[in-house]
Amino acid sequence: MSITDRLDAATARVLARAMGGEAPAQLAKALHYAVTPGGARIRPTIMLSVAMACGDDRPALSDAGAVALELIHCASLVHDDLPCFDDADTRRGKATVHKAFSEPLAVLTGDSLIVLAFDILAEAAGNDAKRALQMIRVLSRRTGMPDGICAGQGWESEAEVNLSAYHRAKTGALFIAATQMGALAAGQDCEPWEELGARIGEAFQVADDLRDALYDAEALGKPAGQDEAHGRPNAVSTYGVQGAIRHLKDILGGAIASIPSCPGEAMLADMVRRYAERMTPVAPALNRAKAAR
Repeated sequence: MSITDRLDAATARVLARAMGGEAPAQLAKALHYAVTPGGARIRPTIMLSVAMACGDDRPALSDAGAVALELIHCASLVHDDLPCFDDADTRRGKATVHKAFSEPLAVLTGDSLIVLAFDILAEAAGNDAKRALQMIRVLSRRTGMPDGICAGQGWESEAEVNLSAYHRAKTGALFIAATQMGALAAGQDCEPWEELGARIGEAFQVADDLRDALYDAEALGKPAGQDEAHGRPNAVSTYGVQGAIRHLKDILGGAIASIPSCPGEAMLADMVRRYAERMTPVAPALNRAKAAR
């Protein structure tokens, strides 16, 4: 079974359980709406890729970790889009959850997805309690304070922002969780995998800053120009377009070099190279940027 098929099947099982019983119908619909159809699902794909590179001897635990990670990411998107943060109308090419279901239901959707993520991992502990507990610890640390995505959102309320720390928390945190949880699911030490996750996360954030500055809403499937509109720190304002692209390539080169020794090392290096190609802005966007100067 491919990684995509594994993720789809595992996600469907989790959502069916969460929406069953006597659950309130509108909130159940909002949960499903927030998670499906999935986006690129980069974080859980990386998690499963690392698990497979390390042996993947507990696939049920790996699947649970991948879905949990994706639910945390989806929860963060629902909350990011709220009027108190980005006040976005669209996400993944459709109306944001608070626009489709109401602001109160969007808050509850995000909260429910976070709790569901940890419930999934707790339930999977029967396969290997020690590994599951370690995965819960990693995911909780990279979700909250002081090292997680909540900290990343908090940086946007500071008068002075450390761009590297901001990127590491806001975006890098869940990529670190992805590489470390993948290693843990396969029974490996997670510490050597932190650098790879941090570098992929930093590259992804720089690429996202470039896309926000260079693409339009139709291409992104969400509002464009949000960094400038909200005065958020970003790589384009710090380095310029070409400087940000050079920075992105440097980060990705370091990511490949940081892959720990494992049976699937070559596969992981190829995966990072493919992501590098996808993340680098294409020529039309760069031409528009040059024309605007």
